[in-house]
Amino acid sequence: MKININEFKRIDVMQGEKQVSSDENVVFSTVLGSCIAACLFDPVAKIGGMNHFLLAEPSGSDQDPHSLKRYGVYAMEVLINAMLTKGAHRNRLRARLYGGATMRSGFGDIGIKNAEFARRFLEDEQIQLSAEDIGGTTARRVDFCPALGLARCRHVENQRPVERLEIVPDKAGDVTFF
Repeated sequence: MKININEFKRIDVMQGEKQVSSDENVVFSTVLGSCIAACLFDPVAKIGGMNHFLLAEPSGSDQDPHSLKRYGVYAMEVLINAMLTKGAHRNRLRARLYGGATMRSGFGDIGIKNAEFARRFLEDEQIQLSAEDIGGTTARRVDFCPALGLARCRHVENQRPVERLEIVPDKAGDVTFF
């Protein structure tokens, strides 16, 4: 199956946002550095979603309720709940994780901590991690077709995107990546 995502309705997912859809003509897109995007998919209900979070968990000093959407702990729960509301089932969810790069040496290990949090969250929630493209030092552009469960991740090196397609068998059946 060949897919031209340029014909899809593109919805950008910015920091602190999440999107969920079962529309086969929608593609979610985001650009990541040290942030993480989780793409979740229910292969039976054909519902998918993407979030984009900046940091893993709030520090003890950050008690501002308006800043919660920046954090993975909030972003993951909100994404899962939105998918369940649309008809997905928790025990069928499959995940892909993207981002977590070290963009500048002075930023410390934010990307690594974000990736560790996301993996631990999925393990604790017993959500199968099907694929990931985590770490490194380059930004990524991620496109995700939520109703089809298809993803493409391009690394941006020297201002030029470099295609890195995932070829990961999905236990729910055959999957063609674009």
